[in-house]
Amino acid sequence: MITEGQLRAIQTYALRQLAQDHSGHGSDHLQRVNRLARRLAQAEGANLNLTLAAAWLHDVIDDKLMADPIKAHQDLANQLTSLHVTPADQAAIFDIIDHMSFSKSFNGVQKLSLEGQIVQDADRLDAIGAIGIARALYYSGHVGEKIYDPTIAPREQLTRDQYRNQPGTAINHFYEKLFKLADLMNTASAKTLAAHRTTVMHQFVDQFKAEWTADDEA
Repeated sequence: MITEGQLRAIQTYALRQLAQDHSGHGSDHLQRVNRLARRLAQAEGANLNLTLAAAWLHDVIDDKLMADPIKAHQDLANQLTSLHVTPADQAAIFDIIDHMSFSKSFNGVQKLSLEGQIVQDADRLDAIGAIGIARALYYSGHVGEKIYDPTIAPREQLTRDQYRNQPGTAINHFYEKLFKLADLMNTASAKTLAAHRTTVMHQFVDQFKAEWTADDEA
């Protein structure tokens, strides 16, 4: 069982590791994912502190954010050991954060515990809706993508290598990933939230395209 003291130390560690993030995965993202994870865990009857621990830590070993993800993985293991987190709880945390990312799904659907499904849902909810729009544009600018190019069609059969290494456009990202996330939610609670947030994104993209071609009504 993860204690309140261990959870506070895990929070501090995660916030420190991502304090310099400028890709949309910083402290504000972690805080929102945790609030969403708490809400979902309480609705779904999951182990709350395990869920929140994984939610705080879900990006600290991400290979798109960490210069050396192998070292980041070992550093996290060392940190959890120093906090006297039990081997069983460490294994449960790593089982979640090693398998929950969208990029892992290119290898097939990943089997996750209830707590893992909730953290995955919370992370994906923060990728959609109004916050998702802002984060998508922010991240695209961070990696040097164009906002939009109508001559570049969204990729229908996107591979993991393309997703990680071949930039597209910010608007195409909605078609290639973000519009799909509502159907990939695990829990009933997340599905309800995702439906509204997806509608918000569709409205934005439709309006964006109308304004791009100056066809919007006065």
